[in-house]
Amino acid sequence: MRRIPRLFQSPGKKLVPFITAGFPDLESTVPLVLAAECAGAHMIELGIPFSDPLADGLVIQRTSQIALSNGVTLDWILETSMAIRSQTQIPIILMGYINPILKMGVAEFLYRASESGVDGLIIPDLPPEEGIQLFASARSQGISTIYLVAPNTPTARIRQLAIEAEDLLYAVSILGVTGSTLDARENLSHYIERVQTASAVPFVVGFGISTPADVVRVADKADGIVVGSALLARLEKSADPVQEATQFLSELTTALLDAGSISSTGEPE
Repeated sequence: MRRIPRLFQSPGKKLVPFITAGFPDLESTVPLVLAAECAGAHMIELGIPFSDPLADGLVIQRTSQIALSNGVTLDWILETSMAIRSQTQIPIILMGYINPILKMGVAEFLYRASESGVDGLIIPDLPPEEGIQLFASARSQGISTIYLVAPNTPTARIRQLAIEAEDLLYAVSILGVTGSTLDARENLSHYIERVQTASAVPFVVGFGISTPADVVRVADKADGIVVGSALLARLEKSADPVQEATQFLSELTTALLDAGSISSTGEPE
């Protein structure tokens, strides 16, 4: 069985850090991934730096520019994914925009991604209807295609995208870019309940999650949480990014474990 479906068949909520590949430097990516796993992460979202990241806020924009100035390329990211895979079986999701993939060539990219041990793919600027062939080819090579839904996504479309995605859905928590503040409590809770009811597959919630309190707030009904901008902002300011990632993700892991001991009624199980 593929790694992502196997992961979400296991009990417990999942922590998914987002790491910009090649930030803060080329040598940090593999150690950061391994440190994240040791701190409790269950899956890694590896960001492909791009010069015009439409869905990303200022933090990820800055880290992407730094990574690009460090010389990061899609070729390097695939080689780095293979290096990660040689040391761990943690699922790896690549999140990136379509232009670098088209530049490499879709067929070559998917083949190399599969050979490099990549498990999932998020392309936020490629609607499912326009990427039918690409996504079908990815799935045929064992790569899960993960679609985004948002608070303004109709319930019927959430249901359809969950069916097409097959393995995992990504619920964007806000109408905005990464790093924005979470929506009002009542609105967010209602939205996550809609996704939970409509989705036939597990789903993670991301965008705007930055504190242990956010983790507890979201994790009750979701199968996992994604944290990116808050982690990267800490790494920007740290003289020891690996240690900083370990400490921060350990705090979120503790919150996630605490959230797992609370039932949907808010009472201890």
